[in-house]
Amino acid sequence: MRPTRLPQHRLTARPDPWKVLVMPHRYLQELTTASVVAAQRRYGSRPAIERMTAGWHTDATFNDDEAAFITERDNFYLGTVGENGWPYLQHRGGPPGFLHVLDPVDGHSVLGWADLRGNRQYLSVGNLATSPRVSLLLMDYAHQRRLKIIGTAHVTDERDPGFAELLKRLSTPGPSGRVERLITVDVRGFDWNCPQHITPRFSEAELSDALAPVRDELARLRTENQALREQVNHQAGRTP
Repeated sequence: MRPTRLPQHRLTARPDPWKVLVMPHRYLQELTTASVVAAQRRYGSRPAIERMTAGWHTDATFNDDEAAFITERDNFYLGTVGENGWPYLQHRGGPPGFLHVLDPVDGHSVLGWADLRGNRQYLSVGNLATSPRVSLLLMDYAHQRRLKIIGTAHVTDERDPGFAELLKRLSTPGPSGRVERLITVDVRGFDWNCPQHITPRFSEAELSDALAPVRDELARLRTENQALREQVNHQAGRTP
């Protein structure tokens, strides 16, 4: 049974494992169980975790920075769990902005995307039928940033009432496949992870922007080189 949330000022001593849910950090509050606390104590990180989260209040509502980061992504990883206990990780991709930040509901942010027909294994969708809890990992390899999100998902099938109206809110310009369902996620918590061990990688668009000055300089040098060739040929009495 879930323990009662206690006021922060009543924590005068190190909490026992089942009182860990009083932590003000929403993401860690949801994921830190008794076994997690035991592991933290075993490996010596528990005091540091307690100091880090003391007074660190977070909620489940994105600010402008998180919303901008999310809508700039062109892919994310989606974690679900089946009734047999096996976790499943799925990659989702699309044009930047295909993952939408919708209006908050009851004090928490809502994400949504149009789910396209894929290999028709339906592992993620099947898992959501028995457990709506999901975990999303959003990566920005170029700038070594990652955002972790947990929440509860809701599937709106193309046969369900309200599908057409929700589809208007989750549509993204550009090439796409057949939309079979719409998925929204009520956010329960999120956390920015440290950049350690993120290997920088760059998309074609990111490389194009980064290499623009190099291309401009190369074009200038080519033009300059051609002008010098013509000048030399002219002085030598030769035609190009």
